[in-house]
Amino acid sequence: METAKNYVLGADFGSDSVRVVVIDAANGKMAGSSVSNYSRWGKGLYCDPKNNQFRQHPLDYIESFETAVHEAALTCPEAMANIRAVCVDTTGSTPTLCDAKGNPLALDPRFEDDPDAMFILWKDHTAVKEADDFNALSHSWGGTDFTQYMGGTYSSEWFWSKLLHVARRGGAVLEAAGGAMEHCDWFPALLTGTTAYDKVKRSRCAAGHKIAWHASWGGYPSPEFLGKLHPFLVKIHASLGTDTYTSDVAAGTLTAEWASRLGLPAGTVVCVGAYDAHIGAVGGHVAEGVMVKSIGTSTCDIIIGSQPGAGESEQRVAGIAGQVDGSVVPGYIGYEAGQSAYGDFYAWFRNVLMWPIDNMGLSIDAEVAKAMEKKVLAALEKEAETLEPTENSPVALDWINGRRTPNADQTLKGALSGLTLGTDAPSIMRMLLESTAYGARAILECFESGGVKVDKIVAIGGVARKSHIGMQILADVTGRDIHVTSDDQAPAIGAAAFASVAAGLYPDIPSAQKALCAGMGRVHTPDRQRAGVYDKLYERYLALGKFEEKQRRS
Repeated sequence: METAKNYVLGADFGSDSVRVVVIDAANGKMAGSSVSNYSRWGKGLYCDPKNNQFRQHPLDYIESFETAVHEAALTCPEAMANIRAVCVDTTGSTPTLCDAKGNPLALDPRFEDDPDAMFILWKDHTAVKEADDFNALSHSWGGTDFTQYMGGTYSSEWFWSKLLHVARRGGAVLEAAGGAMEHCDWFPALLTGTTAYDKVKRSRCAAGHKIAWHASWGGYPSPEFLGKLHPFLVKIHASLGTDTYTSDVAAGTLTAEWASRLGLPAGTVVCVGAYDAHIGAVGGHVAEGVMVKSIGTSTCDIIIGSQPGAGESEQRVAGIAGQVDGSVVPGYIGYEAGQSAYGDFYAWFRNVLMWPIDNMGLSIDAEVAKAMEKKVLAALEKEAETLEPTENSPVALDWINGRRTPNADQTLKGALSGLTLGTDAPSIMRMLLESTAYGARAILECFESGGVKVDKIVAIGGVARKSHIGMQILADVTGRDIHVTSDDQAPAIGAAAFASVAAGLYPDIPSAQKALCAGMGRVHTPDRQRAGVYDKLYERYLALGKFEEKQRRS
């Protein structure tokens, strides 16, 4: 009699949708998958882009997850009966206020349309002032500097900044809140029926990178420090506990209700959650010396390093977005950096070009307009590929959504420079592609100046797979080979690795990586003849950045 195979289920909650995959735990092969978009988010509800407000309703996550699981099951019913573990990854920092039982306040009819009761998406930049205040206090109050393992700067994209912004706005949500949770902590708690805050297994990844948790100061920033920012934060602090967990640990098992709703075996293990880029890095072969660059609307750059030896102190890397023991691979320090806009920079340009078609009431068939929108970037990239960079090429600054790394500052703006009457759309497209590559080079230099050696770069994500010219320019500008994974399943495989270890199918993450991770596909090798030109253009990029910083400070 043939022994039943073991499968694991990964749920990757992105900015627009959730992707569910069913993976064979023996070899990493996909048995089934489905993607379900967030309906409310797709309508633009609860968001105010002009004021950098981006909120998501918890029902979008619940409904889309159920839909995606059921659709995936249609292609692999036998596999669904042999799911051993579920692993969830999400965007981050994406926190929400919750009631006394850990339910997001937006699930309460009183707050179902209140943006401050919803999940505050990672790219919400309403809390710039609050981040400035967190940094100023942390650097001056005379106690622990809680930014010291976060590159020296706490971001407006992160947990405390966002909740401080909500606290200062006031409202009934403050009285109703019993605590707060990151998306990656709440969803495993939901699936396992964990309603007591002190029973929720908080993600080491989220806590360390976005909530300023560190073992050296006993966990999160102290109530004394947080109280100086706002008394409400002390209430939130009390809900967090002190312990954090890596994602190879079980958060619990599926409740009978959720097992029935999803059609999964009762008792299925649910892993502690984590962030998408960190889980994806595991699926992208992250290792010491191997940086995985997750390239989509924005980027997240992940690499790991050895823990300090006995009697040694942890080396702090200035300017990055954080370093956390166990946030990526248990037993290693996980280092994070990133760019606040990558694919979003290209999408902005597409939207600029499409404005007349979308807004002038022209009699263009809707399907034709939609096809144009889908094809415009590909057409621009194809033409941009024929252009050669020169020392006089126009230069753009990729800070159109602020700067995440080096040295986070979300008040900074993007810029285009060196334009002439001869600068056409393909030329602008190329300057945007080059600009994002310059931003990537700045991150690479930031890591290496801090003592984190990068021997190899692996690119994962939608832009990495779709934009050949983008990856070639990235190779040319950084002077490094860019390895693109052979499939687009890195987050799914990363989730499968953690789920497999949590279910006891592998002893550790490196063993699971070896068995499950796919090989490399394309390799983009630097064109050495362009190196000198790009060195000059990179210097102009740095000078443009210094000018923008000076203008913002004046």
